Amino acid sequence: MKTLDELKAHCESCQNCPLGATRTKLVFGTGNETADLLFVGEAPGEQEDLTGIPFVGRAGQLLDKFLFAVDIPRSQVYIANILKCRPPQNRDPLPEEEDACIGYLNEQIRLIQPKIIVCLGRISAMRLIKEDFKITKEHGQWFLRDGVTITAVFHPAALLRDPRKKEDMLEDMKAIKKKLDELGGAKE
Repeated sequence: MKTLDELKAHCESCQNCPLGATRTKLVFGTGNETADLLFVGEAPGEQEDLTGIPFVGRAGQLLDKFLFAVDIPRSQVYIANILKCRPPQNRDPLPEEEDACIGYLNEQIRLIQPKIIVCLGRISAMRLIKEDFKITKEHGQWFLRDGVTITAVFHPAALLRDPRKKEDMLEDMKAIKKKLDELGGAKE
């Protein structure tokens, strides 16, 4: 694929797993297609399935607040998920569903060429950083994968369930902003 639009069109007809038949809308990704900063969640939720846009529900609104707090405009980032379709009842993605979709995310990464990838939560960190990633112990740590700087933070949905982690999230987001500035800032 040469463009994100071509990749999205290809995803529209995807039936690589049963989720393709149950989705309301494909949730491909959104944002600046040349972003230096890419956020990766696990899978769309109900609001995302209805709109076709990642992170627009309560968790997305909380993510927006953290972006605002550290002066990173949402318009300067790209946001995607491992899965492009919603699992039933927002359950965790099955390994075979991740396997069916990971090629699309890898292609998004190749086309966007971000300087930093931020995994939103344990599941994306386990897929993109290492299989035994422990979000409580390893959030905010930096890794280098295929020449890209990568970290993981708590998923905003986890912060809605346990607000005590919000301070950790704010510190991690400040560190992400600092790293972004060190690597040359964000593209408009």
